[in-house]
Amino acid sequence: MSWQPLALSFEVAAIATVAAGVVGVALAGLMARVRFVGRDLLDAIVAAPMVLPPTVLGYYLLVVLGRHGPIGRAYEALTGGPLVFTPAAAVVAAFVGALPFVVRSTRAAMEDVDPRLFEAAATLGASPMRVFATIVLPLSRNGLLAGVTLGFARALGDFGVTLMIAGNVPGLTQTGALAIYDAVQAGRDAEAAGMVAVMAAVGLVALYGGSRLLRRRAHV
Repeated sequence: MSWQPLALSFEVAAIATVAAGVVGVALAGLMARVRFVGRDLLDAIVAAPMVLPPTVLGYYLLVVLGRHGPIGRAYEALTGGPLVFTPAAAVVAAFVGALPFVVRSTRAAMEDVDPRLFEAAATLGASPMRVFATIVLPLSRNGLLAGVTLGFARALGDFGVTLMIAGNVPGLTQTGALAIYDAVQAGRDAEAAGMVAVMAAVGLVALYGGSRLLRRRAHV
């Protein structure tokens, strides 16, 4: 069994989850505590990867990230090379899959924080950023950790979007999920079973950990 696709999957998922954690916390805080026009639309856009078919989502990303898309052109101007069909594109695919889990779990935890704590902190002269950093985040940590854990599991197993925008190049963009598909297609059942066992074990541990954290948040 080749460990290279699995190692790439874990690397891609880790980078994507860190990015989803940073962006997700910012979006969750914005949607949980700020009333603004378009908040429901933003919520729908963030959650879209959970319901859109991978081919549809992958197509939209190709349009945006491709050599003729706005982000793709900017990326190529900065780096000298295209974004699609590279390991960076695999990270983008995993990030898009993980982000909704981080945002939804973190937002729910933030909305559970007693608003009277904000009023008390404001009375004592705390700025909104200090309130967010010292009250909201610590009290929302279980929801945030649960979202990050579930997001990592989702990023680790992405298949369709990764195939659409990163391709399936062995040694470059072939993640564990893509390698399993190739192994099954080629009749290498033992190799496929080994990779499936590893990814399933990690996914189940992540789901168990996320569920435990969500239950703990519910009892706080």
